Amino acid sequence: MLWFKAWHIIAMVAWFAGLFYLPRLFVYHADTKDELSLQRFKVMERRLYFGIMWPAAILTTALGIAIISYAPQYYLSQSWLHWKLLMVLFLWVYHLYCGKLVKNFALEKNRHASGYYRFFNEIPTVILIIVVLLVVLKP
Repeated sequence: MLWFKAWHIIAMVAWFAGLFYLPRLFVYHADTKDELSLQRFKVMERRLYFGIMWPAAILTTALGIAIISYAPQYYLSQSWLHWKLLMVLFLWVYHLYCGKLVKNFALEKNRHASGYYRFFNEIPTVILIIVVLLVVLKP
């Protein structure tokens, strides 16, 4: 069980690394004008999203389900877990929207200025704070 928790945290850190970094790439990509940089950002965004974020998101979620299944009566009766799962759902929506943005940038159909992405970049930070407080404090 402790191994599952450890790997759940490791996968979560990898997922959040991508959730923090990808929107930062969007900020710079939105401001870029030269073709070489535009192509480089497309490659970086695609590799980060599909090569790191997807595997980490799936592993985080699968390990979370495994942890819950270890003692479902306990975990599913905890209100802090219900709130955490809601935050995870928001993260998945955010993750999938990031994928839509990766596609839009790849097709050169970005419709947002860098300021939008600067704000967008803060969302996973807020969710991470909420999740950590829920898991540690178990209110």
